[in-house]
Formats: sequence, structure tokens, C-alpha cells
Amino acid sequence: MKVLVTGVAGFIGSNLADYLLARRYHVVGIDDLSYGVREQIPDDVEFHRLDVRSCDIYPVFSNIDTVFHLAAKNCISDCQLDPVQTSDINITGTVNVFEASRRTEVRKVIYAETSAIYENAQVLPTPETEIAPQSFYAISKLCTMSFAKAYEVFFGLNITALRYFNVYGPRQDYRRMIPPVMSAFIIKLLKGERPIIYGSGEKRRDFVYVDDVNDFHILAMTDPRTNGNTYNIGSGANYSIREIFDLIEGILHTGIEPIYKDDLPGEAETTLADTSKAKALGWRPKVDIQEGLERSIEYIKKVMSNE
Repeated sequence: MKVLVTGVAGFIGSNLADYLLARRYHVVGIDDLSYGVREQIPDDVEFHRLDVRSCDIYPVFSNIDTVFHLAAKNCISDCQLDPVQTSDINITGTVNVFEASRRTEVRKVIYAETSAIYENAQVLPTPETEIAPQSFYAISKLCTMSFAKAYEVFFGLNITALRYFNVYGPRQDYRRMIPPVMSAFIIKLLKGERPIIYGSGEKRRDFVYVDDVNDFHILAMTDPRTNGNTYNIGSGANYSIREIFDLIEGILHTGIEPIYKDDLPGEAETTLADTSKAKALGWRPKVDIQEGLERSIEYIKKVMSNE
């Protein structure tokens, strides 16, 4: 089976490519390397350096069985500063992937929505029906949801949508303007520097380890019950940002305290996934927060030692 991954040089995309290759799938990857890192792409991936907004991607979709569309502009603070580019990449790029899949008769498209569309939700844990975006990033993803439904209705394209909560693990993108807290805290502490906490540190997030996410990717690709459906992919538990810092510090024992800065706009106070739909298919997250952080720390130590 040939599987195509857009955003293959990114955090989730490169981990997914490894997961698929280990299960003997032929993996084709697309990335323009504007956010992803070439060195993260596994050697056995058939890689094409292309922009998902370009019609040049269409030939690459030929004879593809399943598409995972992960390419996106996804840093909320970056998206708030440039809503035009956010719309162009996230909406136009996604519609172009749907169109390429339609033209080449791809069997199934599995694409990334986001838990950010629950930013202002009042229901916790939050089910897939509770839509309340408050950032340009979330709004761009909400638009792709409408296009996905239209491609299903008008063209019969088989689509599954995944709403990732806070995915973490090896290769997490620490190069962003505002890096994810896991990698940002770990890198700063390993360097003997004080990490930054934006706001009071009381915001709570549902963190899910990337291997658990990839387990659901495989299920979504192989289980026909997922066809046409949308799933929350989270752990079903949440932690405050300060609690995450304390857990990491408890592993590293640096004695360093964080710096607190003004809060960031457009972010939810609390996220917590209702994962009952995903669990009804037999999926369960297996990696707890302590083990996930230990794995992440070991990976970052190895990367830093080679720099």
C-alpha cells in the first residue's frame, strides 16, 4: 500500500512516516521545508519538495491509497500575526490536497483539524460537537471542515478528520516563535537557562504522546468505521503548564525557576478531550505523562549532544 504524508518533515509527519515504514508501507512524502526539517524525514521516504498549494502535487498523488494531510501553518501566535498567509496555507492548501485526491481517486484522506476549534468551549471534557473558535488558526481549520464535508457530498471523497490536542514527543517543533512548552522547557533547563511561562501557569492542557496519536492514525487508515467521521485525539487528562514544568524539573533536578511573562492572546484557558468516540473503536492512549516526558528528554539530550 502506498501512503502519502503531507508535512512529512514536521513533528507529527516525520514520526508518522517512521511508524508507517516500520509496518512496511511505501511512504511518499510532501513538504516545502518552510517549517519542517529535511533531516527529520526518514531515509526510506519517497520525498518530494513541493508546496501543497501548488498543482505540481497532483502527479505525486497517482496510485496513492491513503493520504495523511498534516501540512499547515499551526503556531497560534504566528497565525494571529498573519491571517492572510494562515488562510492561504491552511485553507487553500487543504482544498488543493482534497482536489488532488479526488482527481487521482485516492481511497481515503485523513486530515488534521485541531482541538483549537474548542478554544472557547464551556463543556469539559469537550466532545466533537462543541465548536467555539477564537483564533485565526482555529477559524482556518473550521473552514477546512466545511470543505471536507463538501468534497464528501459533491464528489464522494472518503475523508476522516482528526482533532489533535497537545501532541508531544521526539522532534517536537522547538523552532517556532513561541515553542511548545514541553520542548521549550526541556531545552532551556538542559542549557541551564530559565524557561518562560506565559501567563500565570494555570492554563491546563490535554497532552497526548505522539506514538499514541500514530496508533490512531493506523486505525483510521484501516478501519472503515472511521470513514466520514471526526475524532478527538487526546489523553483525556490535563495538566497545568506549571505542573508540566514541575514534572520536567523533577526529572532533571536543575533547581532553576521559570520566568513569567504576559499571557498570549487567542489561547484557551483549559483543554480536555472527550475521547469516547475514539475509544469506542478500541483505541486507548498508552503512554502516561511521566514516561512521555522521560522519552522526550532523552531524545532532546541526544540531539543536543550531536549539535
